[in-house]
Amino acid sequence: MKRHEFEHTIRAAGAILGVSELLVIGSQAIHASVDMIIPEAQRSIEVDISALEDPDGTKADLIDGSIGELSVFQETFGYYAQGVTPKTAVLPEGWRKRLVAYKTPGTNNITALCLEIHDLWLSKAIAHREKDIAFCKALIKHDLVKPTTLKARLKKVKTVKLEVYEAILALL
Repeated sequence: MKRHEFEHTIRAAGAILGVSELLVIGSQAIHASVDMIIPEAQRSIEVDISALEDPDGTKADLIDGSIGELSVFQETFGYYAQGVTPKTAVLPEGWRKRLVAYKTPGTNNITALCLEIHDLWLSKAIAHREKDIAFCKALIKHDLVKPTTLKARLKKVKTVKLEVYEAILALL
């Protein structure tokens, strides 16, 4: 996903929810951490967006129904927003304090609070799908994450099974 597409999706989600801040927890959170988007991050056509507070998931459903997969928005532009809740990703303690704000005229001054790149890497490594592993490997290959930081943060994740923990360490 290109930067202007990311910004358009943030702008649309903010307008739909009537908020000035959103949470981005998927791979497109990388936009807030790097200037040059790596090719592996441009392959995705979705932005995982959450309202900061959405205890029952109704705001996630609103995003999905309005600008989600198979919506008129996706048909028109070729990309979409996936409505999620903050609980969607497994993250290390303290992740909220490390969120990276992304706000530009292209977002219509809506702030996308994006996962910091090491927290993003860990959430993808924990999800451990093939596309997530490829993304993690690309971040390492491009020297965008530090293995020492990843190891330290991995210790702050409470719900990782031993086999996933070992698989994550093998990626480093």
